[in-house]
Amino acid sequence: MFLLLSTSVLALVLFTLLPLSRHPHWLVRGLDFPRLQLAVLAGGLLVAVLLGDLATTAKLLLLATTLACLLWQLAWILPYTRLWRCEVPRVADNHIGSRLSILTANVLMPNRNADTLIELVRKHKPSVLVTLESDDWWESKLDSLQDLLPFAVKCPLDNLYGMHVYTSLPILEQHTRFLVEKDVPSMHLRAQLDDGTCVNLHFLHPAPPSPTENPESSERDAELIVVAQSIADNPGEPTIVTGDLNDVAWSSTTRLFRKISGLLDPRIGRGMFNTFHAKIPLLRWPLDHLFHTQDFQLDSIQRLPAFGSDHYALLTRLAIANDDGRDEAQPQLDVSDADEKWADEIAQEKDVHHRAVPKPGADQSASDSRQRLH
Repeated sequence: MFLLLSTSVLALVLFTLLPLSRHPHWLVRGLDFPRLQLAVLAGGLLVAVLLGDLATTAKLLLLATTLACLLWQLAWILPYTRLWRCEVPRVADNHIGSRLSILTANVLMPNRNADTLIELVRKHKPSVLVTLESDDWWESKLDSLQDLLPFAVKCPLDNLYGMHVYTSLPILEQHTRFLVEKDVPSMHLRAQLDDGTCVNLHFLHPAPPSPTENPESSERDAELIVVAQSIADNPGEPTIVTGDLNDVAWSSTTRLFRKISGLLDPRIGRGMFNTFHAKIPLLRWPLDHLFHTQDFQLDSIQRLPAFGSDHYALLTRLAIANDDGRDEAQPQLDVSDADEKWADEIAQEKDVHHRAVPKPGADQSASDSRQRLH
């Protein structure tokens, strides 16, 4: 009994401490993901140790160690529960300002159930649809939505990193870039709402750290950081970042992204909204994200029904906040000199600079309506 429990607790300690190293290897960074699962494991071990026939000293040592691991894991995920104060205030029912809604969907390129996704789009009528992993086949199906969403930016690829944006909002600027990896695009748009307000939109899908993709998280982290630095360097207009970031909401790198960019997370205080894996309930975490400036309040956020992909789609409805609404938002996360240094190191490691990120509204270079990989 002691050997089994002590080995289990030792494994829990190892899984808890490894992410503190900031090592970019996928095995280490992957331990950022299952914090909820590790918290459940820690809770089960606490019960097992309490009920176990162990010497008093051994029992106290194992209890203290397991409890410390449990509290550490909970500290990361509790903000994404209703036990936490909401970071983004909800818009008032009588709000008369402009609104927009964004549906983010990783379609899973081999998935051929496009009709179900199209039905979801027609049902919910988002202002913006962004699809990830969409190739030429998906483009041929999604083009049927252009009666509802007439403006589009398209980058179909057959490598699981294609991207399409369809919108009802007039597009004033559009840029497709390959910021870190030559076959992984991002899109950067400036669109106009009904009242004339201009909104900057950044759509991202960096490659994950994994044995089949990148062995380290360096590429993913660099893309997130340079986009964050670009946003911080270009304050002013309302800004939204959304996509499958291949990182969980509570990871140290996503938190660094929020610190540097100053963006808010509407899920805080409301729930995790786990979008992956749609087909494996025990292995679910929030990989699809939407962050925004304090210019917005939340109308609603919801995970939509499955449509054949390994991701659920995420639908977020926002409203332009009035001055009182901006004051209601929680303060942005403080960014320290150490955070700034860490961010610079991440970008420098992949030799990428935030000036490579288009700045809608500030970047006057010509934009392409359609870019393909050559």
